[in-house]
Amino acid sequence: MTVDNGIQTVQEEKAEEQTDMADATKIVYLTTQNCKFSNTDGNMLAVQVEEQEHPVVYVHCSFPHTNRRNYLSIRTIDNKEIGIIKSLDDFPPDIIALLEKHLELRYFAPEISKVIGIKEEYGYSFWDTETTAGSCRFTVHSGRTNVRLVTEKKLLITDVDGNRFLIQDIEQLSDKEYRMVEMCM
Repeated sequence: MTVDNGIQTVQEEKAEEQTDMADATKIVYLTTQNCKFSNTDGNMLAVQVEEQEHPVVYVHCSFPHTNRRNYLSIRTIDNKEIGIIKSLDDFPPDIIALLEKHLELRYFAPEISKVIGIKEEYGYSFWDTETTAGSCRFTVHSGRTNVRLVTEKKLLITDVDGNRFLIQDIEQLSDKEYRMVEMCM
């Protein structure tokens, strides 16, 4: 590296940027041939990719609301991508079950089966619902980004604590429930 008064030359900076960009565009596809997944003693997901071990990794879906089986990103605790799984179906059943378990934990979102009431006050909506996880009351900060359609019929609600709830099909709501929910959308 040529240093002139402690400052890199413009050409060297551009060369470093190009190297960083090239590294960022390299996609590593994870397959049964180049990686091994395992569960740790603490029920964390670990992976060994060729000779490199990663003791704690997380599974991220590229399409969490429409397709949790394809294009899964495996990332370190620092959110650095290790590689991509093109399809869960390319792995044996025990590894599929392991990865699906970690996906369920990451994307846990009880399904709302009944909207009992929604009260709006001071920029918040207070929801009283029945969910697949039981009765649930939660608070949502008013604004279109916290109650939004993620498909034509599926509604995602994010409360003030970051918890997520789903209404799988808004067309299945009663007229009364739909009117309450519509006011928050």
